[in-house]
Amino acid sequence: MATASKYGADEIVALEGLEPVRKRPGMYIGGVGSQGLHHLVWEILDNSVDEAMNGHASEIVVTLHKDGSTVTVSDNGRGIPVDKHRKTKKSALEMVLTILHAGGKFEGKNYKTSGGLHGVGASAVNALSKKLTAVVRRDGAQYRMEFSQGKPTSRLQKAKGSFRGSGTTITFTPDPTIFPKTVFNPETIRQRLEITSFLHRGVKVNYVDEVNGKKDSFLHENGIVDYLDQVITSRSAKAIHEAPFTVQKDADERIEITLKWTESTDEHVRSYVNGIPTADGGTHENGFRAGMGKALRNYLDTHNLVPRGVKIAQEDIREGIVAIVSVFVGDPQFQGQTKDKLNNPEIQPVVDAAMRSELEQWLNSNRSVAESIVARIIAAARARAASRAASASVSRKTATSRAMLPGKLTDCLSAGRGNSELFIVEGDSAGGTAKQGRDRNHQAILPLRGKVLNTENATLKKVLDNKEFQDVVTALGCGIGKNLDVSKIRYDRIILLADADSDGHHITTLLLTFFYRHMPALIADGRVYIAVPPLYRIDVGKETYWAADEVDRERILSEADGRAKPEITRFKGLGEMMPKVLWETTLNPATRRLLRVEVDDLLETDRVVSDLMGRDASARFRFIMDRAEDAQEIDV
Repeated sequence: MATASKYGADEIVALEGLEPVRKRPGMYIGGVGSQGLHHLVWEILDNSVDEAMNGHASEIVVTLHKDGSTVTVSDNGRGIPVDKHRKTKKSALEMVLTILHAGGKFEGKNYKTSGGLHGVGASAVNALSKKLTAVVRRDGAQYRMEFSQGKPTSRLQKAKGSFRGSGTTITFTPDPTIFPKTVFNPETIRQRLEITSFLHRGVKVNYVDEVNGKKDSFLHENGIVDYLDQVITSRSAKAIHEAPFTVQKDADERIEITLKWTESTDEHVRSYVNGIPTADGGTHENGFRAGMGKALRNYLDTHNLVPRGVKIAQEDIREGIVAIVSVFVGDPQFQGQTKDKLNNPEIQPVVDAAMRSELEQWLNSNRSVAESIVARIIAAARARAASRAASASVSRKTATSRAMLPGKLTDCLSAGRGNSELFIVEGDSAGGTAKQGRDRNHQAILPLRGKVLNTENATLKKVLDNKEFQDVVTALGCGIGKNLDVSKIRYDRIILLADADSDGHHITTLLLTFFYRHMPALIADGRVYIAVPPLYRIDVGKETYWAADEVDRERILSEADGRAKPEITRFKGLGEMMPKVLWETTLNPATRRLLRVEVDDLLETDRVVSDLMGRDASARFRFIMDRAEDAQEIDV
């Protein structure tokens, strides 16, 4: 049996000075990998930013030296004090760089707001550096002190002569006995510096990349507004409104927020506290989201904009937003030394109130923009509800292999999608004519049986239980609802082909409602068209004309007046046309007329579809009565 080792007071070890940092670097910089390595730069950079944030510096210079492992951070701030501390008898510079929790940011006298609050950053960098050199200019003099692994290797030395200006320059090389890899990524540093210039408008940040022989200078007078545009561009997101929403409050806590709604389906928020990125968010992000939700809900309720049957969730409001949230707090409480999350409970209601009041006012002052945002939110709510209702049905009923294509589909011969068209045709009779008159290589025909289901108030499950729409979804092969992927569609164009009479227009409207509610990406991508078949054939002498409706008929008759007696034939439907006539008038790309379906005003389109196709008959009655005088001839 093994004898237990002796465990007594002599086995208790008390680490002194900077030994804890070298023994457990992960506690101070998050690890010794690439993220921890670059965190060394951020700690020194944050000290220079603190000087600029409090109005003591206007320029920061960061240099990545040729070896790729040495970095210099310089600012024109006040310079770290160098006089001796009465208690320790050491210079303030040596204390800051060799003693944990030594700094000038605890009392709040020298810095109103700052990123470095624990007095740990600079000393931790020193402890984990093979060599660190500090140069300070202040009071007309220049001082220099060198360190290795956190310990001084020289005394504080005052240079001869007098020097203009003030500031601090720190040069350090990470310790290879701590870090497996000590080579910095030039682009990672460059991106962080540019973000710093966005967050602190008016501060010039220079970057000298000696590894690649490049120099960059960042100065963004518009601050986070410029940053927002860059983020949206980098994400290839398309904003639905041009002017951003912004908040700029400079009271006890300075708050800066800017955001746009985009067509993306995710939410992207970048938050910062005193210029430090908070990857895990915190109370400032919570306040931002809460205030935004309250503002939008108040706006929707006040103007009665939520359609009947639609439930708006917080995720619908936030879908597609790209936002920058930057707050400056006098005494931030971060979760850990790496400062990834803000814990101050008092910040949340402050950001919440600022966001709510400013956003409500902005929405009411920019009604056209507000309508676009509301339409975006309603569309997100509908898509979410549809996706939740039948995600299993979606995956089961969207097969695209030819073996599982609908039996009624007469596919085109072309194997690829290029220049192919799917005609969705009203009725088997018209479908038969279209099959005979089509271009077999590029045109597919899918006949539907009579008037299809009105999908305005139907769940996705009910839609997919409908045989006609099952065939449409399967033939297209690109999915439906939130599972729709336009890149997988089997045809370039989807063309709705119905009779030119009132019944045909009704069927086309039902199909448009289906595509608008359940496959809107196809409309947004410009793939849905309406064919314009003739309703009348007009023979004037030896010439034949085709009229799409009564207005077109009267125009042709007026132009032919006096030449010969016109003979007018009204088609009862597409099925009674000869295949050759259907080809010449409706199917031939060289002679046909197509209307591409586009949505210019999302909110108005949503309202009209809801009124005309929804369960509320009173909305349709009002629509008819308001336009009764415009009706010249009713086709019944």
